Amino acid sequence: MADGSGPFDIVVLGGGSGGYACALRAAELGKSVALIEKGKVGGTCLHNGCIPTKALLHAAELADQAREGEAFGVKTRFDGIDVPGVLAYKDKVINGLWKGLTGLIKSKKITVIEGEGRVIGPNRVIVDGQVYEGTNLVLATGSAAKSLPGLDIDGSKVITSDHALVLDRVPTSVVVLGGGVIGVEFASVWRSFGAEVTIVEALPHLLPLEDEANSKLLERAFRRRGIKYELGARFDSVKTTDTGVVVSLENGKTLDAELLLVAVGRGPVSAGLGFETAGVTLDRGYVLVDELCRTGVPGVYAVGDLIPTPQLAHVGFAEGILVAEQIAGLNPVAIDYDGVPRITYSEPEVAAVGISSAQARERGFDVVELTYNLAGNGRSKILQTQGEVKVVAERDGRVLGVHMVGGRVGELIAEAQLIYNWEATASDVAQLIHPHPTQSEALGEAMLALAGKPLHVHN
Repeated sequence: MADGSGPFDIVVLGGGSGGYACALRAAELGKSVALIEKGKVGGTCLHNGCIPTKALLHAAELADQAREGEAFGVKTRFDGIDVPGVLAYKDKVINGLWKGLTGLIKSKKITVIEGEGRVIGPNRVIVDGQVYEGTNLVLATGSAAKSLPGLDIDGSKVITSDHALVLDRVPTSVVVLGGGVIGVEFASVWRSFGAEVTIVEALPHLLPLEDEANSKLLERAFRRRGIKYELGARFDSVKTTDTGVVVSLENGKTLDAELLLVAVGRGPVSAGLGFETAGVTLDRGYVLVDELCRTGVPGVYAVGDLIPTPQLAHVGFAEGILVAEQIAGLNPVAIDYDGVPRITYSEPEVAAVGISSAQARERGFDVVELTYNLAGNGRSKILQTQGEVKVVAERDGRVLGVHMVGGRVGELIAEAQLIYNWEATASDVAQLIHPHPTQSEALGEAMLALAGKPLHVHN
C-alpha cells in the first residue's frame, strides 16, 4: 500500500446517498471506512436532485399562494420571480445540509478521499495515483441524466435537469421531454413561475409508473393549471433557432419554445471505472446484484442508482445500510421494493406505496378498491386542494397499495408505508383514531370505508 492508505474494512466508491449511508452505518458498527468522492459528499440528491428541486417547488408554491391570496381574503400580489434570490435560497439550503453531512462524516472518523476513483481489482481502487485497499468494496457511483440517440444536449437551449437547476431566468416557454417524476416536477415549477409549458411523453400517461387513476387526476389538474401535454407522442428531432427550439414529434406535430428540457431518465455511471476489472457483471451499464446488493464477486457490493432498483435517495440509504450490516455480520433482511414510498412533488403532489390495481390483478390477487375524495376532508377543503386517496387491498386481507393525489399528500405516505409494510388490513387501521382536522384523516376514512364502516363518505 502506498503511503499507508489501508487496508480498510470497507472502501466505498461514491459519496452520494447510498455510499455515505453505507459509510456512516459501517463506522457505527466499528468498521474502518474509506469514502471516495470526486465531487461533494451528498451526491446527486443533495446537490443536483431531491433537495434543490424541492426548494424550487417550495418557491413555486409561494408564487401560487401570492397569486391566489384574494381567494382566502388576503390581499397579496405577485410581482414576479427574483431568480437570483430563488437560487440563493436553494443554495443556502443545500450548503447548510452539506456542512452538516460533512461534519457528521468527520465525527465518525471516516477517511474521505477527494478525487475520481477507478477500480483496479476486487478490493483495490486508485485515486490520483494512490491505491486504496479494502477487505470489502462498495460501488456507489450513482447516475447521470440521459438523453436519446441523436439528441445533443448543448446546455443552452437543449438542457437537462442539471442545467435547469442553475438557470438564470424564467423561460417564457419550455417543452419538457419526458413525463416522469423529473419532467413533471420541473413543468410544475416553471408553470408556477409563469412559463408556458408542454410535456411530451411517449407512453399513454404522465407518471406512467403510477396507478393509472393517479396519472389521470394529475393530468386533469395540470390541464386546469394550463400545463399542456402530448401523450403517446414520440420525439423525432429538435432544431435550434435564434429564439429557441423547434421540437418535431413522430406524429407530425411541431412545438416552438425557448427551451427543451430533456427529462428522459437517468442512467448509471459505470463506464470507464474499471468495474469489469473486478469481475463485476454489468447489464446496460447497471451493476447486477442479488437481493442483498452482492455482486458475483465475494466482498464486492453495489448500491443506489448504479443498480437496477428504484432511483430514489431513500432506496440508496436503505441499500447502503443493508450492505454495511451485511458486512458486519448482522444478517439484515432484504428490501421489499414494493414497500418503498415514492412522491412526485408537483402541484398537486402524487404519492404512493405498494402496488397498483393492475399489478395486483396481474399477480393473481382478488382485489378490492376504495377511493376517498379529498372533497370530504376538512383540512383539504381549507387548503383548497383537490384529489383522492385510493386504497388497493386483497379481499378480506392486507392492504396492497395506497395511491394519493392532492396538495401535501406526500406527508401522508409515511403512515401508508407502515400500513403496507406491516401487512395491515383495513380493519386494523380503521380502529386507529386520526386527528381532526388533518389530511391524515383522508387515509383513515378510506380504511374505515374499506372496513365496511364509512363515516364522511358519499356512497
